[in-house]
Amino acid sequence: MSEGWTKHAPTGLLVLSDGTVIEGFGLGAEGAIEGEVCFNTALTGYQEILTDPSYAQQIVTFTFPHIGNVGANEEDREDFSPLGNAGAVGAVLRAEVTEPSNYRSAGHLDSWLTSRGIVAICGIDTRALTALVRETGMQNAVIAHDPSGRFDIDALKRRARDWSGIVGADIARIVATKDQSVWTEKPWVWGDDARAETGARYKIVAIDYGAKRNIFRLLAGHGAEVVVVPPTTSAQEIVAMAPDGVFLSNGPGDPAATGLYAVKEIQALVEADVPLFGICLGHQLLALALGGQTTKMHQGHHGANHPVKDYTTGKVEIVSMNHGFAVAADSLPSGVSETHRSLFDGSNCGLRLDDKPVFSVQHHPEASPGPQDSHYLFQRFFQMIDGHKDGKRAA
Repeated sequence: MSEGWTKHAPTGLLVLSDGTVIEGFGLGAEGAIEGEVCFNTALTGYQEILTDPSYAQQIVTFTFPHIGNVGANEEDREDFSPLGNAGAVGAVLRAEVTEPSNYRSAGHLDSWLTSRGIVAICGIDTRALTALVRETGMQNAVIAHDPSGRFDIDALKRRARDWSGIVGADIARIVATKDQSVWTEKPWVWGDDARAETGARYKIVAIDYGAKRNIFRLLAGHGAEVVVVPPTTSAQEIVAMAPDGVFLSNGPGDPAATGLYAVKEIQALVEADVPLFGICLGHQLLALALGGQTTKMHQGHHGANHPVKDYTTGKVEIVSMNHGFAVAADSLPSGVSETHRSLFDGSNCGLRLDDKPVFSVQHHPEASPGPQDSHYLFQRFFQMIDGHKDGKRAA
């Protein structure tokens, strides 16, 4: 454990764009990096959160005070990046990280953060910081760690103030895969090491805008061979692969920026009558392709306790969310129906195209925030594919 834990002088700083300087003790990677500050209310899954590519260029404040107490391992990463480093750039913790106590732990969180280049600080009043984000929105900031405690605060303030931020940024192209590949690993089952899917019944092309691994696992678990392609892959190339369906993945950044090249390809896929399923950024890009609009949220949705109502079933599910942009429900044109809505703030969380096999959700149905309330959406996708095939045969 570093000397920073016992020093009275701060070895870590969080400097906000409004000039606020928050002192703490550094851990993880040394240095300083810009990011947008958000907060996550989940009690578990800190590795999955920090490795979710949707958090690229963000600094995650954990509202749960005890982070790192079950250590870290290489199994619980969610990024699909070949570099293995897509995800949050910084982390803010309340309590000092204790020695890990879990049979799955392969090491201390501090060393794991260092290996991924994540700058982190602890000893922060995270409740106060969360309240500040709620009041002022997700500010740009710089998080810094120097074991010597030497910081040029004026320079850090300038960096925080001058950073261009996430609005208008196409970050998906940065974190997504650059090469086509095939995913066959099925969902994790306790005590079962045989996770390679065999005998695929479906071919799904997944457009990677910054996807999470467990999405691919669940697609494979339903009998799919998942062909993962870069975000700039054309609709013509995808249709030529003769997929049974196309998946639009989650990812980071401003959907309007990524949409500059993605929207026209999604529109072409819709016109080609290919079944489509989108999650998070994929949901937002689909909305743009269908004529809707997206907006920047004040504080975003980041957590594992969000109630969402599915208007197709009338049921309420508890879901995991991670997004700073949202689809404006009142912008959806005729022929596009809202299927899900947040019961926290009434924001849109799902849509479907009335006359084609196309739907998407804002939340993360592959996550397991305790129950697995939303896993049915993957079954809905494959049922939709089967129905589409039957309809084409009947025609």
